[in-house]
Amino acid sequence: EVQLVESGGGLVQAGGSLRLSCATSGFTFDDYAIGWFRQAPGKEREGVSYIGSSDGSTYYADSVKGRFTISSDNAKSTVYLQMNRLKPEDTAVYYCAAERGPTAQAMSPYPDYWGQGTQVTVSS
Repeated sequence: EVQLVESGGGLVQAGGSLRLSCATSGFTFDDYAIGWFRQAPGKEREGVSYIGSSDGSTYYADSVKGRFTISSDNAKSTVYLQMNRLKPEDTAVYYCAAERGPTAQAMSPYPDYWGQGTQVTVSS
C-alpha cells in the first residue's frame, strides 16, 4: 500500500519558519520525483517545490524561491520542505505528491500519488 504522510504544519506568525515532512512507503523512492503542492481557499492547487530522488534536482515556484528549501533523506524515504520567512499568502493546505520519473522535472500537475495534506497558517 502506497502511503505519503505529511507532518509539520501549524500556525506561525509572518516571518517565522516551519518544516514539513513527507514520509513515504509502498513504492521505490529512488524512482520518483517527490514534491509539494498547496491549495489556498478559493484558489487552484499549485506546485511549490519538487525534488528528483535519484539525482537531487530541484524545482521551486517563483513565489517561494529563496525562502523554501526542499531536501530528501533517501534512507528514510522522506522529503522535507523547510519554509522560512513565511508570509500570510503562504497559508494553504500543503500536499505531498509523488510521480514516477528520475528528475524534479518529471512532476506534473497530476502525480501518481498524493498525501492527505497538512494545514499551514501564517498570521500577519
